[in-house]
Amino acid sequence: MPIQIPLRLVAVFFALAAAGLAATVIQVGFKDAAEGAAWEEFLRTARIVTSVQMGGPEATTRPWKLTLSKGDITRFGLWKDVDLGIEQGGPDRWRFEIAAYGLDVLLGLGMVPPTIERAFQGRWGSLQLWMGDTENLKARIARGVDIREDKREDWNREAYLERAFDSLIANDDRNVGNILIGTGESMILIDHSRAFGIEGPFAKMLVYGAAGMKRATDGTPYPFLKLPRAFVEKLRALNAKSVKEAVKGHLTGREIQGLLTRRDLILKEIDLLIRERGEAEVLY
Repeated sequence: MPIQIPLRLVAVFFALAAAGLAATVIQVGFKDAAEGAAWEEFLRTARIVTSVQMGGPEATTRPWKLTLSKGDITRFGLWKDVDLGIEQGGPDRWRFEIAAYGLDVLLGLGMVPPTIERAFQGRWGSLQLWMGDTENLKARIARGVDIREDKREDWNREAYLERAFDSLIANDDRNVGNILIGTGESMILIDHSRAFGIEGPFAKMLVYGAAGMKRATDGTPYPFLKLPRAFVEKLRALNAKSVKEAVKGHLTGREIQGLLTRRDLILKEIDLLIRERGEAEVLY
């Protein structure tokens, strides 16, 4: 039986997913590469009509919300130029937003909105398509509204993918404020400027998984017990060249090597699960 997931509990997002999930990958963002590429082109070339700088506890990097217009299309975009090193409380860098999107595309997830590099007010930064018609998980919890019953298995499946992806990119900043719920209760992931750490535990540990850094209050780990076969095959195929091309120069050599080291740890855990439980119980 699938596990029930009450969104009014903050722990909902990290609850263990149900067994026996369906055998297809949900494209929660953009259904094909052509659609994503079209939005990338829009972000690069659309005229900036208005701009408002954001602030407050949920906008600590002080990004800008831009109104973008091209032809008969008008959409919002989120632009940020944060660039802090470890000595300044980081790493917190705008280029990581672009790298996260590039890897999302490479792995075929469709969970990160299109994000490109663009100059604004004489400075370079990341520009991400603003996802309208969404609600963040924090707001949903506050309203006490659950994921629809018919979408809970899909949500669990996406949670496993999120854990694997955040483990790959060393993103320990995932929280209920930067998880969006989109059309059809799909999961959309934003805010990756604090990812791709290479110092300290990020050099040898995963954020999630059986031995991951994040744990429930009772010490229970947040594993990724079932994953799409296609996603795992793409993980196995990653190499320095393919990652470098995907992130378009927005990761250093050390950051790429750190990512590949974490990839090896993820695959080691997946292979152990397969030996223990059988391939059919782990991959779909």
